[in-house]
Amino acid sequence: MKVIFLDNDGVICLANNWGSRVKKRKKDNISLVMNDPDVEVKYRFDYFDKKAVKVLNQVLEETGTEIVVSSDWRLYANLEELGDYYLSEGIIKKPIGVTKQYFDCDLPEVQWSRGTMHLQQRCFEVSQYLTDHPEITHWVCIDDLSLGKTDSYGFERDWGLTNFVHTPRENEGIKQSGIKEKLLEYLK
Repeated sequence: MKVIFLDNDGVICLANNWGSRVKKRKKDNISLVMNDPDVEVKYRFDYFDKKAVKVLNQVLEETGTEIVVSSDWRLYANLEELGDYYLSEGIIKKPIGVTKQYFDCDLPEVQWSRGTMHLQQRCFEVSQYLTDHPEITHWVCIDDLSLGKTDSYGFERDWGLTNFVHTPRENEGIKQSGIKEKLLEYLK
């Protein structure tokens, strides 16, 4: 099985999309208590960038890869809701799973750092999913957070992910030059 661990914000939901959930709610006169599960999922999330979705779909089609949501969005909707939202935004397949939250993971002995704690947590969540699913043969994680084995200054991280693609430009995400090719390298 091939899997892409997918973050949403900064990857397929780009900076120009941020805040669109508020516009949708205002337009349809929907009041929302933060992430109210009784409110339709379309009002809880921002739109995806259409060109970013097109690139993601190309990767999915070319490789037969499945989606596992590693984004924080997994905290505000269940898997079925996320899947329906992905389809409504033009993604050709629903995610098959979501990563656990780090406190539900078997955490390794590691030096925690306040500056990188959120990054470490995301890495452990992906690693735990891989441990729980040995049927995964090829995988990649794509995120706007720097989750790789080396940081942006070239320092090594023993807790970083090996199969990682970074999207540092929040207004380009997966559309950035060379990103699709890097994803395909891990998934073919």
